Amino acid sequence: MLARQRQQLILDEVARSGAVKVADLVTELGVSDMTIRRDISELAGQGLVDRVHGGAALPRMASVHEPGFATKATQQVAAKTAIARAAAALVPPGSSLGVSAGTTTHLVAAELLDTPMLTVVTNSLPVADELHRNSRVEQTVLLTGGLRTPSDALVGPLAVAALQGIHLDLLILGVHGMDAHAGLTGPNLLETQTNRALIESSRRILVVADHTKWGVVALQTTARLTEVDVLVTDDQIEDGAREQLAGLVGELIVAKS
Repeated sequence: MLARQRQQLILDEVARSGAVKVADLVTELGVSDMTIRRDISELAGQGLVDRVHGGAALPRMASVHEPGFATKATQQVAAKTAIARAAAALVPPGSSLGVSAGTTTHLVAAELLDTPMLTVVTNSLPVADELHRNSRVEQTVLLTGGLRTPSDALVGPLAVAALQGIHLDLLILGVHGMDAHAGLTGPNLLETQTNRALIESSRRILVVADHTKWGVVALQTTARLTEVDVLVTDDQIEDGAREQLAGLVGELIVAKS
């Protein structure tokens, strides 16, 4: 296999999964560890991947870059599904529930279709559509107004105004990035402000974030990690990140993907 063919396979895997390990590539491609590391170095030199310990990952994007919903929905599917199941198990019937925009929160909504008597307030068009079309039990879904973002969120002053005076038992919050110092961050100022309004309307905050969100710092902080009551992530999160998160959030749940 030519070097460019190997490198294209590496790029395809990184695009699909968000990251790839050298050891997995050695097994899959039947070449040496040194060959894979050389390929990754060349790709990193072109800015196509980031070199990370033991492999390669998607390059760090600008703090204001915001991928569309359809793009994000194809990334880390197994991890997000495991996170969604673990998060949905924490939602009791009869709750008043806030659900922010995001592909992971959308998967949580899909896991809640059989949870009865929920009152769901959301600024996510896909979440509202999922619950409206597919719910098999009695639920009430309230959708805020606002400007539509690439992630299919409704944001801005209209959305914030709709959340004033609302009191929710629990918020399921998706994030663009999380960092020990910067906290939970997002690239869209209006969306982070709307998420902040959701936080302030909720008694408990449950964050759903896969391992690729760790270390990503976007333009604006939505909340500090110490404000999070429960954070659900997946088992690909690195040990150092687990230790830091466990010391900052109220409870850390690691879902097996």
